[in-house]
Amino acid sequence: MRALIGPRAGVLLGAGLSTACGFAALGVDGVYDMLALRCRIFILEQGPYLDPDGLDRQSWHLLGRDEAGALRAYLRVVDPGLKYAEPSIGRVVLDADLRGSGLADQLLAQAVQRAGTAWPGLGNRISAQAHLQRFYGRHGFEPVGEPYLEDNIPHIEMWRPPA
Repeated sequence: MRALIGPRAGVLLGAGLSTACGFAALGVDGVYDMLALRCRIFILEQGPYLDPDGLDRQSWHLLGRDEAGALRAYLRVVDPGLKYAEPSIGRVVLDADLRGSGLADQLLAQAVQRAGTAWPGLGNRISAQAHLQRFYGRHGFEPVGEPYLEDNIPHIEMWRPPA
């Protein structure tokens, strides 16, 4: 797994290449794959709530596929002004067997870099699942305020100042 350089920069999953793109470039199959992966984790594994929230069309998407082309990892960067005043990284998801592999760190690092390049000086604000504070902390995010429930899951707002 390694970062690639170029307009379609991605993260290598074994021999597969991820793509980074806007919503329209996902195509029908890409949207289906994205929603299927997010539903497996966010709805079936974590409990039912409405995953499509109206922000996908205005977001940048990073999709990690394996050698067979199956979508195994995903996140999105939401443009500033849609969820928060700053860009927001969210819907970070990996298939269960990839957790602990370091891939989430690579995906998040690429998202932070993308947001910093696209919107220099803004930083990032996220709504993190509370049990993932240490993970996000490794990437410079700090908790803001107290934990709260979002979709019946404890969350905490976190902030990463501009680089």
